[in-house]
Amino acid sequence: MNNPNQFNHTIGWDVGGAHLKAALLDTSGALLQVVQVPCALWRGLPELDAAIDEVLNHFEVKTALHAITMTGELVDIFANREVGVNAISAFMDAKLNGVKLFYTGAGTLADSSCFLSLSEVSQSWQSIASANWLASACFSAHQMQTLKNSNSALLVDIGSTTTDFVPLINGQPSCLGFTDAARMQFEELVYTGVIRTPLMALAQKISFNLGVTSVAAEFFATSGDVYRLTGDLLLADDMAETADGKDKSIFSSARRIARMVGHDVEDADMISWHQLAQAFKDKQIERLTEVTKVNLDRIAKTGNGRGISIIGAGVGRFLVKQIAEKMHLNYLDVSDLFNCNIETPRQSQASVCLPAYAVACLVYQHEIAA
Repeated sequence: MNNPNQFNHTIGWDVGGAHLKAALLDTSGALLQVVQVPCALWRGLPELDAAIDEVLNHFEVKTALHAITMTGELVDIFANREVGVNAISAFMDAKLNGVKLFYTGAGTLADSSCFLSLSEVSQSWQSIASANWLASACFSAHQMQTLKNSNSALLVDIGSTTTDFVPLINGQPSCLGFTDAARMQFEELVYTGVIRTPLMALAQKISFNLGVTSVAAEFFATSGDVYRLTGDLLLADDMAETADGKDKSIFSSARRIARMVGHDVEDADMISWHQLAQAFKDKQIERLTEVTKVNLDRIAKTGNGRGISIIGAGVGRFLVKQIAEKMHLNYLDVSDLFNCNIETPRQSQASVCLPAYAVACLVYQHEIAA
């Protein structure tokens, strides 16, 4: 392992299929910047090349200690996940200057096997694939125990596309599944998010105009349209393309939502479309609440359910807060677990880009301890 002080900076990277997220730390491990840029990786690796350039232009850093995690291996330009992990790893290794280490999600905070060089990736690709959630969980569990003196919590990270549910007990993640397939089976990974989820995935029937109507099984609108109309989605976080490729105005979002129930936007007033958006939001909250209860019950069965907190992360953490309040549970924004000298805007950015920040912190801690 290398002493991070030999570099002026540490950068954590989270390579997704729709976004590239990165967090920059200084030689003391303090957060300097967090950047999220669009990266439509399904169109090809040149998209990743351009996204990396954009991040590095923001950071103005030539060489660094790089910690890399990913979910982008799932995009359909790759024949399978193994091909994707190897391709992304090789690309990142060739593109970046400095030491490049890949997060496996293996072991604990004290386990050096968490980070591998490129030469070791092909033998451990299964541990590297979609392990970004575990970086977030290890970091959050450690911080929760250290700063909050609590033995248990449920981390709920709602992103643009998916939601991660991770029980945290005694300073470590306590999961039933570690692969995407297992985590989906055990309700620890749910494919629902606040920007890219097609509305037909939220409900087959929905309340509208004092009645109930069927929802079109067409890619007319996404959850981003819902949360623009409800006012929950911040412009800075709204990076994905719309279903029809058109603008993200309130009117255009209403037009797309209207199509989901067989209407044109002109068929009703804007109040009706806002109410329809709220109905879709309610359906998503209903699903997320159901899964939250499943995971809380599992924590309770371990004997660690008393005084549990729900930790919200990701662009959709506003929903986590609402669910916690509805269930009368203590809510913590994951930024509450960061160092208190971080400015509030930067805390919010790091909350959205938690895996990138977490993997940067984890590799920094590993290198210091080595």
